[in-house]
Amino acid sequence: MKKLNLLGIALLSMSTIYAQDISDAVRFSQNEIQGTARYRALSGAFGALGGDMSAVSANPAGSAVFARSHASFSGSNVAVNNNTNYFNASSSSETSNFDINQGGAVFVFANRNTGSAWKKFTFGIAYERTNNYNNVWGFQNGVNTNSFVIVDDDDNELAPVNSIANYFFQHSEHPTIPVEVGDILLNGRSERQAYESVLNQFGTVHQQVFLGFQSGILGEDPRSNDFGTDINTLYISEAAGGNFTHDYDYFETGYNGKISFNFAAQHKDNLFLGLNLNSHFIDYQHSKSLSETNSNGGAITSIDFDNTISTTGNGFSFQLGGIMKLSQEFRIGLTYDSPIWYSIDDETTQYLDTNVLLDENAIQLGLQSINVFPRYRLKTPAKITGSLAYVFGTQGLISFDYSNKNYGKTKFTPDADYMDLNAGISDVLTSASTYRFGAEYKVKQLSFRGGYRFEESPYEDGITVGDLTGFSLGLGYNFGNTKLDLTYDKWDREDETPLYNLGLIDTANVNRGNSNITLTLGFNI
Repeated sequence: MKKLNLLGIALLSMSTIYAQDISDAVRFSQNEIQGTARYRALSGAFGALGGDMSAVSANPAGSAVFARSHASFSGSNVAVNNNTNYFNASSSSETSNFDINQGGAVFVFANRNTGSAWKKFTFGIAYERTNNYNNVWGFQNGVNTNSFVIVDDDDNELAPVNSIANYFFQHSEHPTIPVEVGDILLNGRSERQAYESVLNQFGTVHQQVFLGFQSGILGEDPRSNDFGTDINTLYISEAAGGNFTHDYDYFETGYNGKISFNFAAQHKDNLFLGLNLNSHFIDYQHSKSLSETNSNGGAITSIDFDNTISTTGNGFSFQLGGIMKLSQEFRIGLTYDSPIWYSIDDETTQYLDTNVLLDENAIQLGLQSINVFPRYRLKTPAKITGSLAYVFGTQGLISFDYSNKNYGKTKFTPDADYMDLNAGISDVLTSASTYRFGAEYKVKQLSFRGGYRFEESPYEDGITVGDLTGFSLGLGYNFGNTKLDLTYDKWDREDETPLYNLGLIDTANVNRGNSNITLTLGFNI
């Protein structure tokens, strides 16, 4: 059996009081291409074009391009397909759902003062779903053969790295938070009462060690000088090293959305300026369930560990944008997206069921309770987008958008509680660029559209979440005052997802595919 010395815990990215990690920073800092069918058909390359409700959401100057007041509503069917590989296990899963993902209107007010350089002013209000989180993946009977064990300075085995037991052991080895046995005893309380009390009094680290200790996964290290006393802080895993069989399921539901209040104006014939004030909201849930079995001869023969998190929040951001016609055909655009300042609430539920062999008797210990965490704040990174477009009169156009966002600037507050996590974010996440191309060609009332996009990974390693590539195809028909648009778009991305952010950090390879069919009805008011 291979052995591994781990004196520090470099991968410990959890707050001592809260329940967030780096994946949350990425999740709530990314935006999907949602919105109208025409916008999606050009893969979102609309920053220098305007004249579309979702283009207004991307560049607020886009509303001043409308010649008349306009409204649109969109529905989209989203299908997500995942192919997962974990050691010897392979599986596929698919989910789909239908959403009303966009709706809004722009009102155009022409300036009747003919002597003014300002030709018109616009006001708009729009709803847009910016992320759809519905997702399922997992695997069955994956045999983890990564048979390293953690040892101390005297080569005594402490914990196998390929077992969920290592999750609890690593919490007990926190470099700055020693967990005394006396702090995690029941002391006459029920398991649920003690579980909640430990979190409120000491924090997440103590609570996870409490789970491991009370379930029999962790025991006191018999070599400790304080063994058998309340001040002992040294633990050992009761799971013996070897191979572990894992069944794992991961479920996500929910969405991000925003409501935008838009103000824009046209200066002379070639300059459009705009401002969006955005109200954001989060409604997100995910759960992961691990069933682990082994026949390695230790006291622990099976562990079932379930974790569920429910996140709700709201936030604010603003956008500043401009579009300039350099000629009748050539246009440029520039947009600044401010950070989103979120205020977020989390609730978590944990369930642990362990089969422990003591004196040849099988003991089942189940514990389930809800943690309600203090409200925290999240500041996402700002984004800059530059855009180019070439318009062929009334026949068609080509467009290009480039944007950059530094995910390493994501920050959780209060600072005192998230110092280590924020430092980890700046080390692990990086600046990522997005490239979007779109084209449209018109034949009488019929429009043919297509697009391509490429998004770099927000992770420094480029592996945890991989690069994204996507394409889109669409049709539109202009009835006069009414327009009907239909689009199919698809993106693919490959991730190396750790099962847990600490302890059992072996990864599952997940090939993600997301395909959408979007229908938009637009009309002049």
